[in-house]
Amino acid sequence: MPVSTRSIRDRSAVGRFPMVTFGFGEDTEEEKEASEEDNDEQGNAGQTWLRKICPCCCPQRDDVDITDTLITVTDDLDKETDDKKPDAGDSELDELLLNVKSIDLMKSKSGENRTQHHTDLYQSDAFIIRRGQNFHMWITLSRPFDPSTDKLHLDLKTGPLPTVSKGTHVIVPLVEELEGNRWEASIVSQDDKRMKLSVNSLPTALIGRYQIIVETHCANGQAVSTHDPANDILMLFNPWCEDDTVFMDAEDERQEYVLNDIGKIYYGTMDQIGVRTWDYGQFQDGILAACIFVLEKSGTPPSGWGDPINVVRVVSAMINSPDDLGVVEGDWSGNYSAGTSPTVWSGSVEILKEYHKNNGNPVKYGQCWVFAGVFTTVLRCLGIPGRTVTNFSSAHDTDVSLTTDVYLDESLEPMELLNADSIWNFHVWNDAWMARPDLPAGNGGWQAVDATPQETSQGTFRCGPASLTAVRNGQVFLKHDIPFVFAEVNSDKIYWQKNTDGTFSQIYSEKKVVGHFISTKAVGTDERMDITHLYKYPEGTEMERIAVETACSYGSKAEAYTYTKSQDVSVEVTMDGEGPKMGEDAELKIILRNSSSEERKLILHSQVAVMYYTGVHKATVKKDTTDLDLMPNEEKHLEWTMEYKDYKDQLVDQAALMLTLTGRVKETQQVLATQFNFRLRTPDLILKPIGKAVVGEKMAVEISFTNPLTQVLEAVIFHVEGLGLLTARKIHYGDIGSRATVSLTEHFVSTLPGPRKLLASLDCKQLTQVHGVTGITVYEKSNGAL
Repeated sequence: MPVSTRSIRDRSAVGRFPMVTFGFGEDTEEEKEASEEDNDEQGNAGQTWLRKICPCCCPQRDDVDITDTLITVTDDLDKETDDKKPDAGDSELDELLLNVKSIDLMKSKSGENRTQHHTDLYQSDAFIIRRGQNFHMWITLSRPFDPSTDKLHLDLKTGPLPTVSKGTHVIVPLVEELEGNRWEASIVSQDDKRMKLSVNSLPTALIGRYQIIVETHCANGQAVSTHDPANDILMLFNPWCEDDTVFMDAEDERQEYVLNDIGKIYYGTMDQIGVRTWDYGQFQDGILAACIFVLEKSGTPPSGWGDPINVVRVVSAMINSPDDLGVVEGDWSGNYSAGTSPTVWSGSVEILKEYHKNNGNPVKYGQCWVFAGVFTTVLRCLGIPGRTVTNFSSAHDTDVSLTTDVYLDESLEPMELLNADSIWNFHVWNDAWMARPDLPAGNGGWQAVDATPQETSQGTFRCGPASLTAVRNGQVFLKHDIPFVFAEVNSDKIYWQKNTDGTFSQIYSEKKVVGHFISTKAVGTDERMDITHLYKYPEGTEMERIAVETACSYGSKAEAYTYTKSQDVSVEVTMDGEGPKMGEDAELKIILRNSSSEERKLILHSQVAVMYYTGVHKATVKKDTTDLDLMPNEEKHLEWTMEYKDYKDQLVDQAALMLTLTGRVKETQQVLATQFNFRLRTPDLILKPIGKAVVGEKMAVEISFTNPLTQVLEAVIFHVEGLGLLTARKIHYGDIGSRATVSLTEHFVSTLPGPRKLLASLDCKQLTQVHGVTGITVYEKSNGAL
């Protein structure tokens, strides 16, 4: 390997080469020529040879501090322009320094470094390792290394301004024996000029890209190897290392939350949970480079990249685009003509590659599950255990009240201008696993992090990491963003009515409407795992009420918890089965109960609105008012129907609707209020593989679909992708007629063996959130079997 060379005319190096003495004045051309002519007579071959070096051929390396730069020699010494053989002086000086000829980091994906560091799945030839764990490397020198007279150390640098004090410039000493928990290297074996080193890194080392060079010292001076970008080290977090703050002790969980490159994302409503498959693709070629690019694009100093608390906070901000030109641009407008509809994406690979390729231009468009899917990819790629989490009936608190407030006018009609708080049918975010040494003991483990831009945190659109333990206990005074996450999963819904003097009075509260069926993919299976218990105590228990009151005592509407009033009439909305289908009438059931021993008369108002899944109101499509009598202890069931013609022209992305019921009991003036979210289920795409899947051989898949609507689907686009099967592909299909069934066949060539998932989605203006998945086992070509 070539080494950096400095001219003897560079006076900054004077005195650093003990075998040669220099004058301080510049030599004239005549003096230089005379010196060369007298070379053989004077016997000073080394000095003459060094004087031949041209300064313009040996520039100072930008990444080496002047004070650390020594006179060094190139591998091939000084080649004469007339191709003459080097004279005896050249050979003599070649022995003066201990030069590095080559560095072999043993980067093979199947080699011990990559397999022992659990980085062999990355489809990259780069040297990818995890911190806090040793690795091996070979160094070839110009002569055998003599420990009694020679010295050697490794020099690692990361970031634009490497500094030892900030951990961005690491000097790795050569020691006799490795002690662990520090940067160090020792000789494992030596074979003439080659020697094998075992190198250990700190479990708190910064992650990211390091440049590596080798510096040698001997009696005759110092030599510095040239930086070779092919030998850059990509350092990751290490969930297998007990001293790393992201350590996870269960191997099956590490396999799921770090190494699994495909998962499930849940959506819909609490009564109609839908699921789609998502390609995280953290090991695909170019994804690690894109993730490091995201960190670099953030502009945050690399000196903070050793702390996963800081890293997830940076990534949370960088996944969205509003204030830092992050990865994905969010859009909930329904018009996605300038980009890709959020429901079309089936994975993160295409998004991250496009962002990297376009040098940080945000990718259009995403909504919460897209932000979360990409976030999981980045977490797992960098080595932080992560998972995608969906919360159903997820509150969005806008005024730090830690309650979800609904404002009604004197007639109990919703006041949309004041109703800034909302309850999303579902919201998708992430959990990241790490210790929390910055918080009281017991708050480590899973931390909620969210990249969807909802509210700012310290001036930037980001959220977390919020300890799930702190959220569960209502400890909203701890960092980061615990009040916001608490309100999402456990806020009470409080109804306020406007008084004649313009003030508002609390008239009703619902304690069990927020935070249900918090879901993530189970470890090792495709089943849904309910993790609600990690975020909150069981509804209505003493511990849950204590947590709510503890949290709300720090909120802006603490007085809401002084309200108590007996209630003997209740209202509930239910739905049969999986709920209504797109293109059909929607049918719900309203249940009224009178628990008193007296008759109750009431007036009940109903209003159904088309909603964005975020809980934002789009349009009211139906209103009714009904007078009802309830006998003592009677339970009355009312059938409620909304016809297809009432909603077909108003639907948006998620086909979500909300029924709001309000009423008052005449005898007691008790107020009734509840809201029920539901969605219209969309059909699935049916994927049928054709032929046997063999690496390198062509096969096909048939995609079929039936339009559930009476209207024509216009400008339909199919999106197909699968890790190891085919890269993301868009198919502009055209129109699909009313109630029509269509099929199309796509051909592809598999590139990776093993069990794979092929994903497809359909998108058009009239119908979204249509997708399908099929499993395909790909066999090796050589023997036809795995």
